[in-house]
Amino acid sequence: MPFLKRLPWLSLTLLLLTYIIFGWLLARSKTQPILWLVFAIATVLFIASLTIPFSKVSDYSVSLFRSNLKSFGVTVLGAFLFFLILARFRLFLDILVMVAAAILVRIDFQVAGFNQGQVFWITTTFSLTGLAVGVLVEKLMSQYGLILLN
Repeated sequence: MPFLKRLPWLSLTLLLLTYIIFGWLLARSKTQPILWLVFAIATVLFIASLTIPFSKVSDYSVSLFRSNLKSFGVTVLGAFLFFLILARFRLFLDILVMVAAAILVRIDFQVAGFNQGQVFWITTTFSLTGLAVGVLVEKLMSQYGLILLN
């Protein structure tokens, strides 16, 4: 029981709700099944990147700018991502809220004294559960006529 009392329930609930809404929006847009796999893998990779110590991230980021070709590639990638932000601003805002919720969970876990493995598995479980619940909510609401379909 002390483990459950130490969990940051408020930030985990916020994370769960953001992923439920995102899963619902994805299900409502009739996303292809392969994209669901891509979103699930991207979610796990993002959460893994949050649990890596920042010293390792800074070591890796320094290696990106050691050559002119790598710097050029990062610059082109940044410009492309900026274009995507402008083109799909609503999606960008949804993802930004999910990132903020995940960072809040990471900070709360760090304050509570959890190790990186526990943070990764708990956050991944809540995130993927949220995606699945969002899809389930959309399926149930459309099956019972609670949503007006476009």
